[in-house]
Amino acid sequence: MTVSGSKPLAVITGASSGIGYELAREFGEHDYDLVIVADDAGIHRAAAELASTGAQIDAQQIDLARAEGVDRLYAAIKATGRPVDAVAINAGVGVGGAFVDTDWQAELNVINLNVTSSVHLAKLIVRDMAAAGHGNVLFTSSIAGEAPAPYHAVYGASKAFLYQLSEALRYELKDSGVNVTTLIPGPTETEFFDRADMEDTRVGTMKKDDPAKVAQRAVEGLLKGKEQVTGSAKVTAQDPLLKVMPDQAKAAMNAKLAEPGSGS
Repeated sequence: MTVSGSKPLAVITGASSGIGYELAREFGEHDYDLVIVADDAGIHRAAAELASTGAQIDAQQIDLARAEGVDRLYAAIKATGRPVDAVAINAGVGVGGAFVDTDWQAELNVINLNVTSSVHLAKLIVRDMAAAGHGNVLFTSSIAGEAPAPYHAVYGASKAFLYQLSEALRYELKDSGVNVTTLIPGPTETEFFDRADMEDTRVGTMKKDDPAKVAQRAVEGLLKGKEQVTGSAKVTAQDPLLKVMPDQAKAAMNAKLAEPGSGS
């Protein structure tokens, strides 16, 4: 579907389910048209459901873990003939388990999607926004990026990377008309824990935040130009504690949540 119209345009990655889907819904309800992307066929179901927001929607089934996938998405965006007013760089995956046991190719995919594709897509879109003097950029980091994350170490490191990238770009772009906001969700009720093979962990079995509420906080904070938005009041309360705890104490706390079998 070609998206053409006078509404502002938002691009959301990882939008077939979870936080990404709810971010797309929030943008639609804030009167944006949408380009949504995910690597699974669920992106087309998501587009049909999100049509109820009144948005025009271009659904792209693309694997962003591959450089050519990012280029395909950017080409699809440019084909709309419209500037990107907001982008939510949200697509991400995780791999649970001890580092010595986890599969290298699976963790390389984490790096390719969470880190490499995020930099690649941001490089393309943010340059256009800076040239236009306008735009909003949301990076989905995680509370896991604020502390060592045993038993999903590469995922936690990838989210720490996104946190640092987002904060640095916010500073670089502060006089450009482009706002950059970091979303810091805690454990959220999505398919993440199943896909990361973490269903038997304490964090996988515990009560989690509602992705719709996380997305609502994120979009409202982004449009207000906030530096950071946490996924819930619980994460807001945890954040100052994590900033002062020694790293190995934080690692021990997180290990109890993510160690395989800890949920039984």
